[in-house]
Amino acid sequence: MLTILGFVMIATFLVLIMMKKMSPIAALVLIPALFCVFVGKGAHLGDYVLEGVGNLAPTAAMLMFAIVYFGVMIDVGLFDPIVRGILRFCKADPVRIVVGTAVLAAIVSLDGDGSTTFMITVSAMYPLYKRLKMSLVVMTGVAATANGVMNTLPWGGPTARAATALKVDASDIFVPMIPALAMGLVAVFLLSYALGLRERKRLGVLSLDDVLTEETATAEETVLVGAGGDGADRTKLTKKPTGSAGGAGTDADADATDADAADADDDGFQGLDPNRATLRPKLYWFNAGLTVLLLTAMIMEWLPIPVLFLLGAALALTVNFPHMPDQKARIAAHAENVLNVTGMVFAAAVFTGVLQGTGMVDHMADWLVDAIPEGMGSQMGLVTGLLSIPLTYFMSNDGFYFGVLPVLAEAGQAHGVGTLEIARASIAGQALHMSSPLVPAVYVLVGMAKVEFGDHTKFTVKWAVLTSLVVLGAGILFGII
Repeated sequence: MLTILGFVMIATFLVLIMMKKMSPIAALVLIPALFCVFVGKGAHLGDYVLEGVGNLAPTAAMLMFAIVYFGVMIDVGLFDPIVRGILRFCKADPVRIVVGTAVLAAIVSLDGDGSTTFMITVSAMYPLYKRLKMSLVVMTGVAATANGVMNTLPWGGPTARAATALKVDASDIFVPMIPALAMGLVAVFLLSYALGLRERKRLGVLSLDDVLTEETATAEETVLVGAGGDGADRTKLTKKPTGSAGGAGTDADADATDADAADADDDGFQGLDPNRATLRPKLYWFNAGLTVLLLTAMIMEWLPIPVLFLLGAALALTVNFPHMPDQKARIAAHAENVLNVTGMVFAAAVFTGVLQGTGMVDHMADWLVDAIPEGMGSQMGLVTGLLSIPLTYFMSNDGFYFGVLPVLAEAGQAHGVGTLEIARASIAGQALHMSSPLVPAVYVLVGMAKVEFGDHTKFTVKWAVLTSLVVLGAGILFGII
């Protein structure tokens, strides 16, 4: 019964947010609370929620101060050269912009932290997507999938968890998987190229001058019409280039239409304003050095990540904005992002707390393992890889690697399949995992990009699953799994 209710609860959550019947925060709180009552454990709801909040509190603190830190770095102009460099390379070509998004996300993912990756990637690429009116879900989907493949680095989390759970060396898992993971990254780049072609077909290739001229004309038209200056009128006046007839009805068209309301608010483009009052050109190298030091400290694990970002945010605010009113203004400017992301994390704590506290996760995992046909015993590597795709989406990495993986490894050993082979197969599903509603970093991504989580999920899941299957297939083809 718990198995069925667990799957129904997750399906209900996904359907409601993708159909936009509920906001993610409301769905993450109300649906698990309702199902907790259904399973007869409503009296323990408070305990489950508090346990979930306690587990995610360090993550919420990290995200809060990380958003403030990187928000300040954007304000003072640290990423302006990156944006200008990418703009010169991309030349307002949607193909180059989407591929550039994938490359940038993959490179920044080397730090092993998804939240940092998404903050830097969105900070650099969001202005380009906004200026050219490109689909923002293309940006979030490509960034999340690229980061998911790179998340398998030994210091990224999943590989270390698999090594710990199965008592093997992390390098023995990761190093042989490099060719398969490289194929997954190639798949992401090919996907970004294809999505870029679709965006180019819809929008055409523009020069920056063309875009600026179009924006000026649109602004003048808005002033002439000016029906009260409300956001709805500006949305209606935001027109996209027609493109060819063959592009009609594509997912990219629909996704761009979903993002039209966000296009009415162009505040995010302030990152390229060369004359904004918050720029601190004389402190550029200090800010760059502080950021490099912070990322180095994260990789070397000198201090817990929440502590590092807390110290970094405090130092960045103090040095760049020594006057108290300026510091308060910067904190207020980023308060919306902080509230959206941390609120989502604490709401997700209700979801995970109920899933784990009621035992639904354990029953779901046991059911899936028991459902494996006896004849598939010799193919436990393939089975583990296939199971890792949905299970790491519906469960936390801790739940999968410490709860399910040892059972799969034991079943594999009974059929002559080595523990290392099971461990390698278990990281194949990470491309999809990074878009899971249980991953706090994804809320940073959609929050900063001003994309609805349901839109991101609807667009990204199919491509992320395909990328995970490429990694798994390459692992089998190369004899790694």
